[in-house]
Amino acid sequence: MRIVLFTGKGGVGKTTMSAATALRLADRGMRTLLLSTDAAHSLSDALDVRLTDEPVTVAPGLDAVQLDIQRRFEGAWKELEKYLVSVLTQGGMDPVSAEELTVLPGVDEVLALLAVRDFAGRGQWDALVLDCAPTAETLRLLALPDALGWYLQRVLPMYRVLARGARPLGALLGRGAAVPPDAVFEAIAALAADLASVRELLTDHRTTSIRLVLTPEAVVLAEARRTFTALALYGYQLDEVVANRVFPRSTEASPWQQGWIQAQAEQLAAIEDSFAGLPVRTASYLATEPVGCAALRAVATELYGERVQSSGAESENGAAADVDPLAEVEPAELLLVTTVSPSAAGDDEPRFLLTLALPLASSGDVRASRSGDDLIVTVAGHRRILALPSALRRCAVLDGSVTDGRLTLRFRPDPRYWRPT
Repeated sequence: MRIVLFTGKGGVGKTTMSAATALRLADRGMRTLLLSTDAAHSLSDALDVRLTDEPVTVAPGLDAVQLDIQRRFEGAWKELEKYLVSVLTQGGMDPVSAEELTVLPGVDEVLALLAVRDFAGRGQWDALVLDCAPTAETLRLLALPDALGWYLQRVLPMYRVLARGARPLGALLGRGAAVPPDAVFEAIAALAADLASVRELLTDHRTTSIRLVLTPEAVVLAEARRTFTALALYGYQLDEVVANRVFPRSTEASPWQQGWIQAQAEQLAAIEDSFAGLPVRTASYLATEPVGCAALRAVATELYGERVQSSGAESENGAAADVDPLAEVEPAELLLVTTVSPSAAGDDEPRFLLTLALPLASSGDVRASRSGDDLIVTVAGHRRILALPSALRRCAVLDGSVTDGRLTLRFRPDPRYWRPT
């Protein structure tokens, strides 16, 4: 099973690239599911096929689905919804308004993640291709398992103990509904376990990778660079970049077109430099919108070469034929803890280095601090809370630096917690 997520700034062509890739995978004989997690669905329009919340076959070997988040919410977490409604109605709110307010912030992202996990677990498909929301929403989606999981693991047990103690008092005062029953805590604990399994699936670099779609424009590239950094911060692997809507070079181009061609050439060079080491594919600016399977297959041909029977052959125009869209790229080591020998450290104590990949980040973008057993790293408004390994929890942080796109922190054993050997 392989999972590939396509994201990028709104309007750059994520849906087109994800649909073209899914079609190519199906044409290569892989059972493929194309899934849209974007609340503003356009996958149905791109394929020119009516889609529902359950997979619909759109081509041989290819199924597609658009998530109906409202329907999924109505079928999940009934205990939690029932409790929230009871609290609000007890406070004097009418039941209809109370039900409206129980639609929790972030529930769309939670249900989208769980749907991806559930579809992957069915075992019906060899590949899942996700047409994700624009980058801001996608980053919020991918950050959710860590953030909510951390909160539920630390806050929920303490709150559950307090609730059990407060339940008799609530019953005495006639406010029993304001104290959550055990079923609510069990539902939340199940959610925490579900999100942990989602994160394990999406951060498995042998299974899941992310493709970043952009157009060769300065503003779009600037956002793509920030997205690259944020994805690494959250532990996700970027394995390819797609530059879409590239003007073809032509000797008959007008001065206006030549201006765009030159400007895009400069940005394409900047893209290659920014994402050095990653494949960068290009797709031309087409005369018409690529709608329907035939047009999307033409996009796939430009991205991955001619579809021919013999692998490794050459197409008629000399381009490589039938490139595997899932060809693996050597994954980067995003988080690494190493030991520095006493002689190298310059004293008799071992030291540890924790390095976190933050590609394209500069020292001024990064803030890192320790809070108990956690390391809090913030980069340009994106924050991740990392649980420190057992050995580092018994160490003090000496200092840190950001060099060549990696945050490096040096740790020294704290004599209060570290027994000499």
